[in-house]
Amino acid sequence: GSRGFGHQVATDALVQMEKAMKRDSIDVNDRQLACAHINSQEGQDYLKSMAAAANFAWVNRSSMTFLTRQAFAKQFEMPPDDLDMHVIYDVSHNIAKVEEHMVDGKMKTLLVHRKGSTRAFPPHHPLIPVDYQLTGQPVLIGGTMGTCSYVLTGTDQGMRETFGSTCHGAGRALSRAKSRRNLDFQQVLDRLHELGISIRVASPKLVMEEAPESYKNVTDVVNTCHAAGISKKCIKLRPIAVIKG
Repeated sequence: GSRGFGHQVATDALVQMEKAMKRDSIDVNDRQLACAHINSQEGQDYLKSMAAAANFAWVNRSSMTFLTRQAFAKQFEMPPDDLDMHVIYDVSHNIAKVEEHMVDGKMKTLLVHRKGSTRAFPPHHPLIPVDYQLTGQPVLIGGTMGTCSYVLTGTDQGMRETFGSTCHGAGRALSRAKSRRNLDFQQVLDRLHELGISIRVASPKLVMEEAPESYKNVTDVVNTCHAAGISKKCIKLRPIAVIKG
């Protein structure tokens, strides 16, 4: 991810891979595309660090899920299971996966690294859970604190055209730094209040960074993916509460 541990993993890997590229005569047109041979020391170090970051993310989300279930159980004086509070779907993004894909008419083993995107495999694909074999892989498109979010599903066309990938969010319109400089903390809170959205926040700068104005229009982005056929719209969600820690 773009924060903390994930950022550190990427930064460390970029430095090492730039050295490896000089050694192995690899040329790219943007340093953000820095890479190394997968079986090199740098490639293996990156995959291990990435796996550690992904594990951190899984545990983090599991912890938040546990605390959320506990909070609801305390409030309603009922066990979480009786409240039907179950995890429906959980997925990591910004990671690399070894997958089989068609390239020039031949099935090949690839390391597919999705940054700013997420996996969206079609119905009946063997790597998606049994519950989603008929629908295709769920795709969680987080909107902003003040706009809707979406659930999409993977398609056969996406498998052919994008190695089974689609967007995983609206994408930023303003960088985090620009958001902090250009947006007013209280105005963002007031706007959310007008929309009937409750918010609890640990730091004012987090509110500005994640304000609706900081992102592209999520509906436009989702409609584009749907029209392109790389994923299809399934469910639209409206926010009622936001917690920024």
